[in-house]
Amino acid sequence: MLRHCVNANNPTSVLAKCEPGSRRVSAGQAAEVVAASCPAEAYRHKRVLLIVPDGTRTAPIGLMFKALFSQIGGVTDRFDVLIALGTHQPMNEAAICRRLEISLEERRAAYRNVAFHNHAWNDPAALREIGTLTADEISRLTGGLFSMQMAVEVNRLLFEYDQVIIIGPVFPHEVVGFSGGNKYLFPGVAGPRLLNFFHWLGAVVTNPMINGSKWTPVRRIVDRAGAMVSVPKLCFCLVVGENGLAGLYAGTPEGAWDAASELSRQLHITRKDAPFHSILSCAPAMYDELWTGGKCMYKLEPVLADGGELIIYAPHIKEICVTHGRTLLEIGYHCRDYYLKQWDRFKQFPWGVLAHSTHVYGVGSFDHGVETPRARVTLATGIPQAVCRRINLGYRDPSSIRKEDFANREAEGVLLVPRAGEMLYQLKSPPAWAGGAEAPMA
Repeated sequence: MLRHCVNANNPTSVLAKCEPGSRRVSAGQAAEVVAASCPAEAYRHKRVLLIVPDGTRTAPIGLMFKALFSQIGGVTDRFDVLIALGTHQPMNEAAICRRLEISLEERRAAYRNVAFHNHAWNDPAALREIGTLTADEISRLTGGLFSMQMAVEVNRLLFEYDQVIIIGPVFPHEVVGFSGGNKYLFPGVAGPRLLNFFHWLGAVVTNPMINGSKWTPVRRIVDRAGAMVSVPKLCFCLVVGENGLAGLYAGTPEGAWDAASELSRQLHITRKDAPFHSILSCAPAMYDELWTGGKCMYKLEPVLADGGELIIYAPHIKEICVTHGRTLLEIGYHCRDYYLKQWDRFKQFPWGVLAHSTHVYGVGSFDHGVETPRARVTLATGIPQAVCRRINLGYRDPSSIRKEDFANREAEGVLLVPRAGEMLYQLKSPPAWAGGAEAPMA
């Protein structure tokens, strides 16, 4: 059902939404939401920049791209696309076309005037500083966990346009709680300083405390940074169900995300009665390195039993991380306290990499120089055994694993997840070990 919810006095309003319940949002319904949110005359001679995720997020981005182009592409002076890579690898033209669900032939015909841009997070010339978060502000937003001044940088390309339109899905997320909204600005098209900071903030609070929680310290930071972007912003938040698009929300990044995350909470969290001692977590092909394939641990850590084993099964993954692999080979994978209790030794490394390391390794302890994981993480990937040992993770030959050996055994404490990474698993009664941060940090 399409609903119009225009409220000019509400800065975080939802302009239009479609929630068909058990049915999927049709292309026609999506076009209605787009038309209600983007009157063509309001975009005449405007320069419009679409911000969309890369290929590591499941969503009908092409449906929205085509609907928007059909609605306003003919009246705008510019209608371009920026890929919100964060620190992921750039996409070539063919990959961007796949993301937008168009062929190269269509690109060269119907969409030849649409410029494609990749975010360049590590190129200072591609960034603009738009403000500063003060130490007092960060202390307030993080509940006293951190107190430090932080410059806010974003892709300078945004300021060449009259309107930014964000398109992206909402799922439970290990760093921010639920993805979507302003997250496609920070870290999607942000600079490295704020990006590294709030990833580590999420890691300090811990994945089990953050993932699937709505109002997190990281969300407060992300929304505060988003408010510093002066270009007018419109956001389309997509909630993907088993049968396709289950909900579509248009409005401000804050308002659309707020509504979409409520549906995501209903659709994307599976609650179990008891933990599992063995989990086979199968990575889909869209995760082509451990940097993204780690989501197979993030979404399942809450139901992994003490002393249990989670296997990330991904024969197609051959790389730890193209961008950060050298650093991860140096520091390995460890629990949060391994870093916190040796902070002087590790604080010079990129904090976002430390965060990824702890998220994959999971909750553990570090006392008297001895690290003890709560549970074990094993890689059954194309990453060699020697490398797995070097980075402090377990190894199994992927050819030795048969998925069917893990199927239909939940009563025995064995769980098979054929497509892991987006659906969050939680226990109906959270375990005592799922604790948050301890000491404040400067």
